[in-house]
Order: sequence, then structure tokens, then C-alpha cells
Amino acid sequence: MRPVDPSEILDLAAYERVRPDFMQRMIELKRPRRVSVGDRLSFIFENRDTVIFQVQELTRAERTVDPDEIATECRVFNDLVPGADELSATLMIEITEASEIRAELDRLVGIDEHVYLDVGGTRVRASFDPNQLEEERISAVHYVRFELGRELADRFADPGVRVVLRVDHPAYRHSTVIEGDTRSSLVADLRAG
Repeated sequence: MRPVDPSEILDLAAYERVRPDFMQRMIELKRPRRVSVGDRLSFIFENRDTVIFQVQELTRAERTVDPDEIATECRVFNDLVPGADELSATLMIEITEASEIRAELDRLVGIDEHVYLDVGGTRVRASFDPNQLEEERISAVHYVRFELGRELADRFADPGVRVVLRVDHPAYRHSTVIEGDTRSSLVADLRAG
């Protein structure tokens, strides 16, 4: 997928006019792209549309009008746009009790070594954004990529091939089959790349 160009970001007034419809479209787009793995982890698979939405919402919230600042936000968020034959996602560690946040995050240190996409028995380990990793701490939000390559991207698109998102961390072992609307949405991303 090609990166988001700053010219694609609407100015504040134009965005306010289309925002209700745009938000509804994004809700519908993101619904199948959110994949829960166990009770603590959610992956939201990203593409150009989700990135444009994030930049639009950020510039709206911060009342950004400077073209250089908008270009900077596009550069930052373009790290979420998947490349050819790859998928990217925002991984969120969801902890509802404030008193449990630090202990739960500490328990999941090293998770970056334990997230996989299993495509018909071939495991593709997620690559985490190295700027978000520390040796003894983790954050609640991470950006991850699954670099499939052409052969696995084609297998991913084959409905007869089982695809599973797996986490095999010693303190958190869960998996979710990628199927239905989720699978169709991600296949469309792979074909667009």
C-alpha cells in the first residue's frame, strides 16, 4: 500500500462537514479488523483508511492547521501502513483495573518474542516497533507487522488454508482463528499492497 500523503488530509472545516459519515464508515471498516486474542490482547489491523482516520482525528483534536505539522503526523502514522505482502496492526493490552496495570504489563514483558500469525502451519513472528520496546518494561500499545512474503500472502488468501493469530508467552497463551469478515478484510489489504 502506498503511504498517506498530506494532501489527502482534509482541513479542519472540510473534515467537520464529512466527519459523521466518515466516522460511521470507519466504525464499519474497523469492526472486523479488531481481533481479540484471549481476554487481554486486541489487535486492530491497519491500512491506509485507518491511518487517514487516525491522522484526521489527531489533527482535529489538536486543531492542527500547519502543513508541516500535518506532514509530520503523516510520516509518523505511515509506519502503520502495511507494505507489500504484509499486515500491520496496533496491539493493545487491555487492562480495565487501574491498580492492575503495572503488574499485568510487567507480567507480559517479552511478549514481542511470542506473537505469531500461523498460515497453514507456517509461523510468521510479529515484528514489533523497536522504538516501543524496553528490556524490563512494556507499554500497553504496540505497533506490529507480519511480513508474509508473496507465497504466504497467497496462502492467506486461500479460504482452504487455516490462519491463526497466536500468543505463546509463558504468562499468556491464547489464539484466535482468522476467518469470515476479518479474513476477507485482511485479504483485501494483501491484494491492495
